[in-house]
Order: sequence, then structure tokens, then C-alpha cells
Amino acid sequence: MISFINQSSSMNQLRVRLYIPQSYWQEPIISRIISCFQITINITGAELEKNTNIPGRFDLELRGSMSQIGDCLNYLESLNIKVLGKANADGDSWYC
Repeated sequence: MISFINQSSSMNQLRVRLYIPQSYWQEPIISRIISCFQITINITGAELEKNTNIPGRFDLELRGSMSQIGDCLNYLESLNIKVLGKANADGDSWYC
């Protein structure tokens, strides 16, 4: 389960890690999230290696209403993109 941090009635923040398969590397996934769901995104980390079958990884902070973020997560799920919540919301390290 992915939990929200800094939750308020109008603006919420969720930290996630996306694993994007190579088949989507030429697709503007993050740009689509911003334009379709009006979410603010801060990319806090990324890793892409060409000529490998390892999925690309993006660490993101999503900011928007719960509805916007929920719709965004549903969209990513429909693309079969693996999404993990940040296990340690108070620290800076990922524990995935």
C-alpha cells in the first residue's frame, strides 16, 4: 500500500518509485502525467541504462489532490508500470 505524506484537504504529496520497462523509454510518461492529471512532479532520482533489460527507475514526489494522484496511479497501473511507495517517508534513503 502506498501512503500519502503531508496530507491536507487540497494538496497532497506522495513519494513513489517507478520502474519503467524499456518498451516505454521513448514514451513521454512523466510529461503525460503532468499534462493529463495536473500534478506537480519533482524528480528526486533516476537511473536509465541503455542496452540492458533492466527497467528504468524514477524516484518522484507527486503533488496534487488525492483524486489527481489516484487517477495518476491508476493510469500507471493500466500501463503495467511498477509503482512502489517510499518505505521511509522521513528519511532520504529508499529501502526498496
